[in-house]
Amino acid sequence: MSGEDSRPLHVRRQGLDPADELLAAGPLTRVTVGSGADAVTRWMATTHALVRQVMGDHTKFSTRRRWDRRDGIGAEGIFRPRELVGNLMDYDPPEHTRMRRKLTPGFTLRKMQRLQPYIEQIVAARLDAMARAGSPADLVEFVADEVPGAVLCELIGVPRDDRAMFMQLCHGHLDASRSQKRRAAAGEAFSRYLLAMIARERKDPGEGLIGAVVAEYGDAVTDEELRGFCVQVMLAGDDNISGMIGLGVLALLRHPEQIAAFRGDERSAQRAVDELIRYLTVTYAPTPRIALEDVTIGGQVIKKGESVICSLPAANRDPSLMPDPDRLDVTREPVAHVAFGHGVHHCLGAALARLELRIVYTALWERFPTLRLADTAQDDLFRLTTPAYGLTGLPVAW
Repeated sequence: MSGEDSRPLHVRRQGLDPADELLAAGPLTRVTVGSGADAVTRWMATTHALVRQVMGDHTKFSTRRRWDRRDGIGAEGIFRPRELVGNLMDYDPPEHTRMRRKLTPGFTLRKMQRLQPYIEQIVAARLDAMARAGSPADLVEFVADEVPGAVLCELIGVPRDDRAMFMQLCHGHLDASRSQKRRAAAGEAFSRYLLAMIARERKDPGEGLIGAVVAEYGDAVTDEELRGFCVQVMLAGDDNISGMIGLGVLALLRHPEQIAAFRGDERSAQRAVDELIRYLTVTYAPTPRIALEDVTIGGQVIKKGESVICSLPAANRDPSLMPDPDRLDVTREPVAHVAFGHGVHHCLGAALARLELRIVYTALWERFPTLRLADTAQDDLFRLTTPAYGLTGLPVAW
């Protein structure tokens, strides 16, 4: 994948690995994102220490994007385009702290325990569908592209009869192969549905995320904030977990000696999931950090107003993080990787992601103990235009 020279350096991959030129770029380097009139030059950090330093210091680095005043002003007195209201990655403390505290009830241990039977149910249903289709089958089509959206709909409280339509709108908004006009139309319909759902939940709160937040905080959280957060959860969570399911299965099938971790106890499976998350790191980079003042990192002065891209895949393959970081080893003890970010913006749904992946991988090999790749040529299966890395398909047999 490293031959895709037109793509920004931080999103280049080669199979399951970051591209060689990304890993060789140096701890801190200048990169160009976009082309022509849209080209922007930014700094890119690649080492584990620098990435943690930048992401962990919200007093010197902001995630709040700068925009034109014509975009409008938010309730907190800050100019913010409508589509960014409620997106936690575009808030800094203390407003980020205020919003995150109100959304945390949807991600408590009790909520994860409540979701676990449903996750197990939907995974079993998708494996049943794959079995009925017969060998060989596309694991991405039957599992990776179906499970994450269903789980997220359950999380936020989308009525089950509406979920197929809801996910169609979500995928339409994400689909880079569509025209900008069609994607925008899908995004507007997606937002309208969420606002109508939030209005219903305010009258009769359900057990999902929206119901929990409005029951606890009422009008202290606006409809637009809830809508924006749900959009962020759906667009990020669906793509990331889909990518992790497909790539994780491919990685394990290429290293079959490591599948045993999912046939043992729960702790072994949890450890294996964390290693797969580190090794694959499907998120290229979080929202760029903007320097709020002149800052020196890695011996380089980042001027006020300059932005830094934090390469998560490169940071998680840094030799300073662990010995032999390019080797997949599901028996490793978990390390302080940055696949879920770091600092105040550490992923709110990290526990859900780990739970979901453990259930998928464990159930898959319990149901299909002889699972194998149906096609040895996988080079054209890697998706290159989605927000998170993943596969367009994965033919498997059993």
